[in-house]
Amino acid sequence: MTHYLDFEKPLAEIEGKAAELRAMARAGEGVDVEAEARALDLKAAELLKSLYGDLTPWRKCQVARHPERPHCNDYIEALFADYTPLAGDRNFADDHAVMGGLARFEDAPVVVIGHEKGHDTKSRIERNFGMARPEGYRKAIRLMDLADRFGLPVVTLVDTPGAYPGKGAEERGQSEAIARATQKCLQLGVPLVSVIIGEGGSGGAVAFATANRVAMLEHSVYSVISPEGCASILWKDAEKMREAAEALRLTAQDLIELGVADKVIAEPLGGAHRDRARTIADVGKAIGAMLGELKGQGAEDLRANRRRKYLGLGAKGLAA
Repeated sequence: MTHYLDFEKPLAEIEGKAAELRAMARAGEGVDVEAEARALDLKAAELLKSLYGDLTPWRKCQVARHPERPHCNDYIEALFADYTPLAGDRNFADDHAVMGGLARFEDAPVVVIGHEKGHDTKSRIERNFGMARPEGYRKAIRLMDLADRFGLPVVTLVDTPGAYPGKGAEERGQSEAIARATQKCLQLGVPLVSVIIGEGGSGGAVAFATANRVAMLEHSVYSVISPEGCASILWKDAEKMREAAEALRLTAQDLIELGVADKVIAEPLGGAHRDRARTIADVGKAIGAMLGELKGQGAEDLRANRRRKYLGLGAKGLAA
């Protein structure tokens, strides 16, 4: 069953009616409904085009959070061969919100790291809805150290509402772990490329995405805080999330303008969840292109590249 967002309710009605007519025909009720169903299909296609032709920032947030959107594990299974997961931070525990390990991408060895939200209730609870604890960031640091030691490029897949803000996480040094993961990204002497595949929330995303190249899916978002959190702080009213989303400039298109992102990966009409295979393939092409741009650069050049990128953040947008 397709999950429809609240602004897609008119679309749900049309597509539901078309499916209902075809179900009647399959049940052998002797009614020729294909012509009417095709007309509804055309009407649905036009409405889908209209809805997604000019999404507001808040609607993009909703699309980025769509439960049927491809998640980190989907990309790893489809794009990376010989994936060998590595677990634990060698200090406290293994954080299932962060997955990563050794793999081959386009027949070359890499280290891949990403947030995983889960796909059903059980896995979402196990993965803590993609909200990493300190041990998740320390696991990522361990994997980045491994990549640096053996000269392996690092690919990160970002999809998190933010780091987990629970009492235990704070007691175990959440902010320190995020800061050290961000620092490790800047210190790496190997190529580091990142793709925002859904939500890029706060420092929890920055800790993986302080990269030489950052790509964003067309309807992904990347921000210092969620619109609901921003609205709660500024207006004491989480219902003002639409206004907050506008002000935060969190869309891929905004972030290209500000220089935070380097590439926007087009999504199928209606979002990544409507054609998962095509989305995953397009992300693979973007990763290959970004790694190709960095191929042959030495460690100092890669570090200097990141330094220039992050010291210059926002300058383009401010100048405009």
